[in-house]
Amino acid sequence: MTETTSRPTLEAVAARAGVSRATVSRVVNGGDGVREPLVERVRRAVEELGYVPNQAARSLVTKRHDAVAVVIAEPETRVFADPFFALQLRGISKELTAHDNQLVLLLTEGRDDHTRVARYLAGGHVDGALVFSLHLDDPLPRLIRGAGVPTVFGGRPGWSDGKHGAVYVDSDNRGGARAAVRHLVGLGRRRIAHITGALDQTSAVDRLDGFRDVMVDADPRLIVESDFTPAGGERAMRELLDRCPDVDAVFAANDLTASGALRVLRERGRRVPEDVAVVGFDDMLPVAEQTDPPLTTIRQDIEEMGRLMARLLLRGPGHRGPDAAAGDAPSGVILPTTLVRRASA
Repeated sequence: MTETTSRPTLEAVAARAGVSRATVSRVVNGGDGVREPLVERVRRAVEELGYVPNQAARSLVTKRHDAVAVVIAEPETRVFADPFFALQLRGISKELTAHDNQLVLLLTEGRDDHTRVARYLAGGHVDGALVFSLHLDDPLPRLIRGAGVPTVFGGRPGWSDGKHGAVYVDSDNRGGARAAVRHLVGLGRRRIAHITGALDQTSAVDRLDGFRDVMVDADPRLIVESDFTPAGGERAMRELLDRCPDVDAVFAANDLTASGALRVLRERGRRVPEDVAVVGFDDMLPVAEQTDPPLTTIRQDIEEMGRLMARLLLRGPGHRGPDAAAGDAPSGVILPTTLVRRASA
């Protein structure tokens, strides 16, 4: 017959530490007003007894859940196939773990899921939300504002209604695109094409704008819209070669798109970089170092973007969430990008 042991209680910790139950509660829940020697006695007692706070009871006291929702506005198949999301989630997870917070992952397969996500956020299950991969016509920002939870967005928000500020973290997409295209121009390339990302996302729009900043008089046929996927890169590259057989360089909106473009160039007998130079965007090592040839690309620190999003959310009162005052301008943090040269350009 197995002997069962009861779960240690606040009273047991108080008895072990020789303090009141109220003192233990303040220490465990992060309250102020307890002298450091008493704090140390309580912490030793907690460790010795193996006391684990009751999260539901703790939430009633602190009004916090120590949990953060991560909302990705993409279907599951896209999220788990694209290394970008894994890198950003790793950065978020590291920061949340360092602050003893749990990550709750919420995906949206379709528009019907948006109401479900907003209802969950409004239900008081989490202390805030980190939201990324939004599309320009996405109702999620409006629904999240209605839920009233502190929020940080990944990527420059695509709305500007003059009423709601937003806290966000993004990379210098436009400046990175300019650097990519200037590099190709510096190599002597003249028929430079751009395979865009999904143009209902601000990152793709900003990278297209960066391309146009340099290629002011570019032939419109040299711009083909894609969707940030390898298959999309393949389709766009075939269309480009059919339209403009004399293309001698390609700036792809991300590394996955570039990998698809490289496969088609190889199939069509075009040498890279001799006949066509290729530059991507992201510098996701599992992609950029494994392409043939290895990919010259624009590096953005995806993991650091995730860390910084979580850090801004956890900052507390200093962070302006979705209920910022009328007239507030968006509060954005833009991280720099750098050109990483490899064999493709």
